[in-house]
Amino acid sequence: MAGQTSQQTVQLGPQGPQVPALGIGTWSWGDSLFWQYGKDYGRDEVKAAFEASLAAGVNFFDTAEVYGLGESEKLLGQFMQDSEQTAIVATKYFPVPWRFSEQAVADALTASLQRLQVPAIALYQVHQPFTFFMSQETLMNALAKEVKQGRIAAVGVSNYSAQQMREAHSYLAQRGIPLAVNQVSYSLLNRKIETNGILEAAWNLEMTILAYSPLAQGLLTGKYSPDGGQKPAGARSLNPRFSQDGLRKIEPVIQTLKAIGKARDRTPAQVALNWLIHQGNVVPIPGAKNASQAEQNAGALGWSLTAEEQEKIGGVTAEWRE
Repeated sequence: MAGQTSQQTVQLGPQGPQVPALGIGTWSWGDSLFWQYGKDYGRDEVKAAFEASLAAGVNFFDTAEVYGLGESEKLLGQFMQDSEQTAIVATKYFPVPWRFSEQAVADALTASLQRLQVPAIALYQVHQPFTFFMSQETLMNALAKEVKQGRIAAVGVSNYSAQQMREAHSYLAQRGIPLAVNQVSYSLLNRKIETNGILEAAWNLEMTILAYSPLAQGLLTGKYSPDGGQKPAGARSLNPRFSQDGLRKIEPVIQTLKAIGKARDRTPAQVALNWLIHQGNVVPIPGAKNASQAEQNAGALGWSLTAEEQEKIGGVTAEWRE
């Protein structure tokens, strides 16, 4: 029996833009260091992923200035220029050592907007909580100014602890600006935010969680088996989680996702993403390197797991909460 259809849009923070309940992460667009951009896939494939996402109603794209050293933003900007449909864009500022003034934040945003070929974006996030070179207060003041000037609609952070979230939130609150988002790793194979205070802080501060690596870099797709077969390319091939022992450990999870998916004509990945959407105030942002992956991601929307199915998945992945 099907459950109720899950919420299709989410507001980023208390005053931020409305986005689909699922976004697309674009780390792999233009990145040949971690991913195999330029070898296994290239511009044509990621443009097809962009177009397939829009066609499926998934128009929220998350990028960063460091993805492909600016190439991800450039590609996204070019694709938006070629499209008649509107995309909602989030990007990220990286706190590198030579950035120690409010002007450095403004300059970084200007460069991102130029690569994206837009005058303003929906969400600007701090990529890492480094405060050696610029205090959190200076950084949040700079971001608050950009909201007031209209170049960003909402402020977010990424990889912040619960305490760091509260500190950033308090500095912005002094300027009358809410902290909208914390973007963190969250998947069925990494549920630590449920126990380390991050999810609780997000609820208390009325923030949205953007869940990156929601398919655990492909582990939850069911593509990889301990009995051999397909192997991941690039840096993932060195990850012990993709080893035979690592894959054997997660086999009960994959089998559960496959069984639930089979009964509903859904893939394991779609089931895993739907479970995250059901946590409330969580927007998964899986990657998509081609049209097929983008279409599969979008298939996580428009239906709902039952309470029993959610409980079953939660039970078989409980050890990944710690």
